[in-house]
Amino acid sequence: MNKQKALNMLGLAMRAGKLITGEEMTLKEIRQQRAALVLVASDAGKNTQKKIKDKSSYYEIPLLDTFSADEISSAIGKPRMVVGILDAGFAKKVQELILG
Repeated sequence: MNKQKALNMLGLAMRAGKLITGEEMTLKEIRQQRAALVLVASDAGKNTQKKIKDKSSYYEIPLLDTFSADEISSAIGKPRMVVGILDAGFAKKVQELILG
């Protein structure tokens, strides 16, 4: 139930223009420390997961790998494996819904 609410929040963030999508764009936002939360698909490739997790950890940006690529893609309306939430409010809400 909360997982669905978190996915709905992703869709809202997308419509509000507070979401960055795609691996390279998200990495850029991580490096500039503008991403408040990073989501990587649980079924993304090992290299992609490692690259995103290492960058997020280095810049101390929270990361969740709870959702599959299909869940992320249907929530935002685009096929994506990696998304970054730029808004602290959206990021906090998604984390609360997932982590409890």
